[in-house]
Amino acid sequence: MANVTLGGTPVETIGNLPKVGDKAPNFKLTDTELADKSHADFKGHRLVLNIFPSVDTGTCAQSIRTFNEKASGLENTKVLCISKDLPFAMARFCGAEGIENVVSLSDYKTGNFGKDYGLTFKSGAFESLLSRCIVTIDTDGTILHTEQVTEIADEPNYESALASLA
Repeated sequence: MANVTLGGTPVETIGNLPKVGDKAPNFKLTDTELADKSHADFKGHRLVLNIFPSVDTGTCAQSIRTFNEKASGLENTKVLCISKDLPFAMARFCGAEGIENVVSLSDYKTGNFGKDYGLTFKSGAFESLLSRCIVTIDTDGTILHTEQVTEIADEPNYESALASLA
């Protein structure tokens, strides 16, 4: 399990992120139209998984804004913003912010994405939410880069994640 902090207080996740070079675990998530989306729906695209606890926190919202801006220049790449927020909250936020270059997905139905990727919090104030992580995946499903942000309130290293796609 990974050890990260929330406001300096240690919290744990249920496991560890998959390793670079491994095949990405499949997933089934819900989009803002309440349709199921799986890894297969993005076949042939490189993926940036922007994973976070909740769109209703400042750092999470900023990660969506930043990837929305950077995604417009990425060739053959989809940015998937993933949390346990209800799809309605994700749609509300993206609509209000004019977010159009990312795909918002929710793990609210089963929590299997967080379990399969080993990043669900098992302790602390955010227990059962998703840890802030970035995972990049090549067109063949191979994991190129992972980052689990050590302090939940901090932003991920956007440049490192995007550089893994070069």
